Amino acid sequence: MSTFPHHIFREYDIRGIVGQDVTTDLAYRLGVAFAQMLPGSDSAPMVTGRDVRLSGPELHEAVMQGLRDAGKDVLDIGMVPTPLAYFAVFHTNAAGCIMITASHNPSEYNGFKLMRGKESLHGEDIQTLKSLILEPSSDDGTNTGTIRKMDIVPVYQDHLLRDIALDRPLKVVIDAGNGPSGTIAAPLYRAMGCEVIELFCEPDGRFPNHHPDPTVEANMWDISRTVVDHGADLGIAFDGDGDRIGIVDEAGKIVWGDMMLLLLARAVLAQHPGATIISEVKCSQHMYNDIARHGGNGIMWRTGHSPIKAKMKETGALLAGEMSGHMFFADRYFGFDDAVYAGARLMEVLAHRQGTLSSLLADVPHSVTTPEIRIECPDVQKFELVEAAKTHFGGLDYEIIDVDGMRLKFDDGWGLLRASNTQPSLVLRFEAPSEVRLAEMRQLVEGWLETQLTF
Repeated sequence: MSTFPHHIFREYDIRGIVGQDVTTDLAYRLGVAFAQMLPGSDSAPMVTGRDVRLSGPELHEAVMQGLRDAGKDVLDIGMVPTPLAYFAVFHTNAAGCIMITASHNPSEYNGFKLMRGKESLHGEDIQTLKSLILEPSSDDGTNTGTIRKMDIVPVYQDHLLRDIALDRPLKVVIDAGNGPSGTIAAPLYRAMGCEVIELFCEPDGRFPNHHPDPTVEANMWDISRTVVDHGADLGIAFDGDGDRIGIVDEAGKIVWGDMMLLLLARAVLAQHPGATIISEVKCSQHMYNDIARHGGNGIMWRTGHSPIKAKMKETGALLAGEMSGHMFFADRYFGFDDAVYAGARLMEVLAHRQGTLSSLLADVPHSVTTPEIRIECPDVQKFELVEAAKTHFGGLDYEIIDVDGMRLKFDDGWGLLRASNTQPSLVLRFEAPSEVRLAEMRQLVEGWLETQLTF
């Protein structure tokens, strides 16, 4: 591979443009190399699956062939949301999984999410995998594994129906963005007693209606209008591979990830007083205050599904979540991010109360926040700038939380500056009690940053 795509091996997964970065040759080599990272004594099969992308079938076939030629047996679960691959690992006690997906990226992208055992592959382990892919294969092809198809969907649905029961029927709109989640969520939510209105639930790897990313407000316009038009209790949107969730309330207003986690945390803490709840540096301080007010142990941690899952395991946390819509349940579940399950748990919370979804958040103090602000910055400079900011503002006696970049604390709000793990950019976010105060906080941080940018 004379032009090996080093840049697609990222912090949490492998992702790039099909044909240019991600090829069947790479997929095959990845299967062979990943088999080398598994314990030699582990005879359990590997789970493989794919999302709806048009490039998925051939990449999936190549990965399975690579695993097979390296001597690993394969359980092929077909086209499913990513969380069903994780679920299959736990259900079958598999050696791990390779999911062919590019999440919410445009249709010309594809990639791979991996688990070794029951833990996500990330960080240095992904770089180790890259090194193994670059090495000449020593496999002589004499130890051939098998490939067996498995329908994990009925098992998954039965598990969720045993776990969740609604106190009253709800009317829900779901928007799958033409990803795989609609085919799972619609029948499941109906079996739970809900009236389900479907939007874009036909799998289509071209994503013809809107980009499958519920963190982008424009992608939520269709579901917001439909909830209002049908008088639904809520709307649930899924990203391209079903591990991130977006929510709108009965008025069509978006409920962002931190407020969703706040509601879920209240329910978990009612059953498990003192439980640990983990979130990340971009989330509202009101959420952390609410967790403490309800007797929970809130931990602010690094952004990213792999670091969050690792911290959950370390601390024994029962719940975690991110602004991006990743929601992780160790309470009654396996600790990974699953948007279909998260939607069901949120409906369980809502059905237990007689009020509307918006009424459940009526007691949360008002604040003004920015969306994520991204400023292009070369990879070689972005981390240096964040460290320089810590030194500068720390020298001015500001309190700083530095678990992931710099979260600058004010008496009435906060500002965040961190380096993106996935793009050559800096990420900023701010929360304040008013627009005027928000502008002051932004000027303080962004004004300093402008004096430092040299490109």
